[in-house]
Amino acid sequence: MDIPRGKEVARRKVIRRIIFIAIIIAAIPLITMGLSRLKPAAPSVERGTVWIDSVKRGRMVREVRGLGTLVVEEFMWIPAAFDSRVEKINFLPGAKVHANDVVMVLSNPQMRLDATDLEWQIKQAEANYENLRVMLQTQQLAQRAATEEVKSDMEQAELTADRDTELTRLGFKSALDTKLSVAKWQELKGRYALSKEQLDISGQAIQAQLDAQKVQIEKLRAAYKLKKDQVDELVIRAGAVGTLTQLGTSAMPLEVGMRVAPGTILAKIAQPNRLKATLKIPETQAKDVAIGQAASIDTRNGIIPGHVARIDPAAVNGTVDVDVKLEGQLPSGARPDLSVDGTVTIERLTDVVYVGRPVIGQPGAKITLFKLDPDSKEAQRVAVTLGRSSVSTIEVVDGLKVGDQVILSDMSAQDSFNRIRLN
Repeated sequence: MDIPRGKEVARRKVIRRIIFIAIIIAAIPLITMGLSRLKPAAPSVERGTVWIDSVKRGRMVREVRGLGTLVVEEFMWIPAAFDSRVEKINFLPGAKVHANDVVMVLSNPQMRLDATDLEWQIKQAEANYENLRVMLQTQQLAQRAATEEVKSDMEQAELTADRDTELTRLGFKSALDTKLSVAKWQELKGRYALSKEQLDISGQAIQAQLDAQKVQIEKLRAAYKLKKDQVDELVIRAGAVGTLTQLGTSAMPLEVGMRVAPGTILAKIAQPNRLKATLKIPETQAKDVAIGQAASIDTRNGIIPGHVARIDPAAVNGTVDVDVKLEGQLPSGARPDLSVDGTVTIERLTDVVYVGRPVIGQPGAKITLFKLDPDSKEAQRVAVTLGRSSVSTIEVVDGLKVGDQVILSDMSAQDSFNRIRLN
């Protein structure tokens, strides 16, 4: 009886072993399939390295921000009027100048020579005028003397004719002699009338010649004045109270000895008390900016209120220039070309759901954000539709509700995960 029982025990052990092996063989595909369906473990992220914000409802101020500089609102360019050479520079950029201050002195020897030549031409013309006047007056005196002589002869002839006529009437002189005396008187009378007319005409001719010479003198004087004014313009004055901000141009600074052509910019005078801010607003945000909107300019030494005064119609390097007219008093240290940070208020929304602006968030975009679980230990990726944006906040249209906490930091390193663990 002992031998059959031992065989039965051995047979049962073999059967159990076979069944165990079969179970293992059957379980391998199931285990493999199960393991393949397991999701990868959620990566860990340090809580202190991410930016977490809560979704809120309430008032949201839409703003756009841009960097810029303070620019002179009114300035004056001083161009070169003539071809000349820089002789002397009295002020350097940054100096305060007054209207009559001589900024620089230019030279043009030919212009000075022309002015001197015209001055001598005027003196020559004036001498010619005096010479002509004396000569014409002498001629007029000679004509007047001749006229007086004819008049004297006429008067004597008239007396002789009267005497001969009376003698002929009394029978003491022949009628023929009397006729000759009367004829002589008539001839001299005609000559006197002609000589007197010549004297009157000579006076008018003298005045006409003198006037013509005066016109020539005035012409030379006008040319000399113009040339002298041009020479005086070689002394460059500021022309206004302000600050000298530039000599020449950035491409061609002005130096002593440099030759300048007409139209060359010599200097730029600015009025530093009248400044405006020129902000560079991103092109994607500038579409909402309008003239008249309120703005504030941060000079790092104070904030100045203002409003949008001009919007450049063209975009350069992805930004649009927006001019802000300043309304408050300038803080100390405000000067042209000072770097500033400006904010323009677009609109004020009264009742919207909003959250801090994500790193990747753009207005109207659909993005995914990691929303924290109620225990705040893990976060799951959710789809979010964004709306209108501001500088630091953005409207939530769909995907989140008030009170939800989301991660706003750049989470591109976890793009392959839908869930993360916060440590």
